[in-house]
Amino acid sequence: MLKKAGKDIPTKSGTKTNPKSQKEVSGQMLDKASKEIPTTSGTKSQIMMRLEKMVEDSDIMHGAIRSVDMDEGVFGIAHSELIAKEDMQQLFEHEELGIAVIHTYIWYMYDTLMRGTELCNRFNFIAASRINTTFITKNPTSVMNELVDRFMVVGDNTTPNLYFLPFNSGNGGHWVLVAMDLSRLMVYYLDSLPCDWSKYPSMKKTVDAAILKFRSKKNYRNRKDITWVRVQCPQQNNSIDCGFFVFRFMRDIIALNRIDIPKMVWNNNLGFILILSDISSNLLLNHEYVLFS
Repeated sequence: MLKKAGKDIPTKSGTKTNPKSQKEVSGQMLDKASKEIPTTSGTKSQIMMRLEKMVEDSDIMHGAIRSVDMDEGVFGIAHSELIAKEDMQQLFEHEELGIAVIHTYIWYMYDTLMRGTELCNRFNFIAASRINTTFITKNPTSVMNELVDRFMVVGDNTTPNLYFLPFNSGNGGHWVLVAMDLSRLMVYYLDSLPCDWSKYPSMKKTVDAAILKFRSKKNYRNRKDITWVRVQCPQQNNSIDCGFFVFRFMRDIIALNRIDIPKMVWNNNLGFILILSDISSNLLLNHEYVLFS
């Protein structure tokens, strides 16, 4: 039986207060978050091994699935995600991440960093399952309208806030992060490969059209053209880690609590500790009651 997120999380030692109930704003959490992440040693951490053992002992290995129910605060509409054996193996085997893992980690960030704080008014998420290259190729107008509908959910878009779109190039391809500020007509492009938005012209065209249509529906003036900014990001050194980099981009920006993303949030790869066990330990320590109940 699935247990939905609530105010308290049951643990083996008793009841643990969910971090979402704390009103701490994450503006000064970036340095702390980086220091708390263990360094890569080429071997699995104890938390990773514990998680893997729990999955091996559960019915997930025999074809069972878990349904993670997300309220409308995460993606603007109620959303459910199915977690199965192959999703957990993406973490254990260090494979390319799929949409289910992407969405589950976004839910984790919303639940633990944002819920009940002012950050909910500053950062929003767009479901990657609705906006990607495959869908844009098939029906760009439908995808544009999906984006407009997501923008319309937020009551006030006249004050600066960001919409995070984890965008996939299609067919299990490359993940990039697109962050949109509708009030200032700014779009930030974050890519762990040395590319820019010109590689995805249909995506840029769809995003631009959605922003302009939204502003037209709200009777906002378009004082200038939409500006795209390529943020200088740490770069991956393999063909797998793009999804993990997108996780870290989102988490660090939320921790900085900045809508205007500097072109150089991260000076270089030094200090940008991208750790597989960080993602898996988050899922274990904060959502063990969902995945393994």
